[in-house]
Amino acid sequence: KKVMERVESVIEYAHRVYDRLLRWTLSDRRYGTSRRVSVSPRLILVGVALVSFFGSFLILPMVGTEFVPEQDEGIMFMRMNTPIGSSLQYTDAKVRDAEAAIREIEGVDSIVTTVGTDEGRNYARVRILLKDKAQFERPSQKQIAEKVRERLSRLAGLSLTLQGQNQPVVISILGPDPSKLTELSQDLMARLSKIPGIADLESSERGANPTIAVRIKSEVASDLGITTAAIGNALRPLIAGDQISTWLGPDGQDYDVIVQLPKVRREIASDLGDLYVTSTRADANGMPLLVPIRQVADFVETGSPQQIKRLNLQRRITIYGNAQGRPSGDVGTDAEKIVKEMQLPAGYRFDVGGAQQEMNETGAAALAALGLAVIFIYLVLASQFGSFLQPIAIMVSLPLSLIGVLLALLFTGTTLNIFSIIGFIMLMGLVTKNAILLVDFSNQALRAGRSLNEAILEAGQVRLRPILMTTLAMIFGMLPMAIGVGAGGELLAPMGRAVIGGVITSTLLTLLIVPVLYTYIYRFTARLRAYWSRGQSHAVVAQSEPMPHDVEGEPSALMRPNPPTV
Repeated sequence: KKVMERVESVIEYAHRVYDRLLRWTLSDRRYGTSRRVSVSPRLILVGVALVSFFGSFLILPMVGTEFVPEQDEGIMFMRMNTPIGSSLQYTDAKVRDAEAAIREIEGVDSIVTTVGTDEGRNYARVRILLKDKAQFERPSQKQIAEKVRERLSRLAGLSLTLQGQNQPVVISILGPDPSKLTELSQDLMARLSKIPGIADLESSERGANPTIAVRIKSEVASDLGITTAAIGNALRPLIAGDQISTWLGPDGQDYDVIVQLPKVRREIASDLGDLYVTSTRADANGMPLLVPIRQVADFVETGSPQQIKRLNLQRRITIYGNAQGRPSGDVGTDAEKIVKEMQLPAGYRFDVGGAQQEMNETGAAALAALGLAVIFIYLVLASQFGSFLQPIAIMVSLPLSLIGVLLALLFTGTTLNIFSIIGFIMLMGLVTKNAILLVDFSNQALRAGRSLNEAILEAGQVRLRPILMTTLAMIFGMLPMAIGVGAGGELLAPMGRAVIGGVITSTLLTLLIVPVLYTYIYRFTARLRAYWSRGQSHAVVAQSEPMPHDVEGEPSALMRPNPPTV
């Protein structure tokens, strides 16, 4: 009982405060140094509404954007790599040093590592399992990732990339010339590296594998009767190895018999020149001529690409990057600006993908949905109230909710993402209910014979309680979602916070702004009707005056009135 009495006293106090504010709003007071430069309370409130709306755009850069909010899934995936050409043993030793450093970080439970992947023997995939947050107090996954980057950056000869579902920076350069693509990609990476908050920047062109090219001396080989196929057939089994037979071991298992040079004979490129190849010509004894390979070929150290990647039938190099300490959407937006500023030669182009592309497409779709929602709301209100102007007073509550959405996201440290955008679209159907209650009751009071100010004041007192009750019910209903309770709470929390913030500011501003706009629309409509009525009366008077006649007594053709329109 005491709780209900306390709630009732608070509501009564709200009625008294709102009544005083509304009377001040509708008063004819003027504030200013003179009559010409003075303003009324109505203009003050209109100015507050405009400042609130346009000021919300200044808050947007402070909020930050991203496609999907980061989640603490309790698992992290990484890719480590050593310099190209590193042996499997060297990569394994470096990864073991990294594992020891990661285990010292608080919150890490276990590590699963695979050394040597399909990308090469100098690559390793690492999966880090974190302790269960329900049973252990540990830092967030984002904080642990930052510590992992910090610890492993001290290890020389090891590169790290944290892998997520959607990387904010995925930019491909497409073109015909591989060397030009490499030049452009290096220029782009140098520019992207200056973006604040960018991390794990890497290129799909990870360097070339060290190789030894055999450059055949065609004229010499032809004179000695040695073909290219003969040189290849001699080098392949000795260097790469060639299976020539199988051997049945004592244990009953079959083993492959492979012909290959000993390892000590395959470590120095100059040793390959000592190998002999059989010529098609014979010596003085009629035996096949044996020629050392160095006589017919040169051995040149060079490199070959690890992979040749294409997109839309064109060679491409892709740049990848993550965000650290900054919203991923802001990092992706800065990267997109750099792409637009770069001038590419003819035949080359950019292709932006990843989370930034998805965010751009989602933003365009959300903007279209928002526009359709506003149009449908206006059509429904215009049909219900039988007026094309009164829905404007009601729909002013829509932009007034934007300032609350952005303030709620700013104070809670939440970004503007796909879920908070969905929450803002939901507000389009929620915040108009307060204005509908005020305008509908004001129309009823006017039809009952009350003056404009009396109708608005009565509507404010009668409708304040249901407005407060429905607003509070909506806020407390969204509160569990805003806190992030339950599975997937981190994803849905931005939606709840956006709805709560928008409902609060929209309700507070709507209670004063809507009555002000309602008075302007009412007086404008009254003047329009009066002007229309005067025009109709002048037309009737003009038709009733006597008109001049011509000689035959008929009305003059020049002065004959037009027939009245129906």
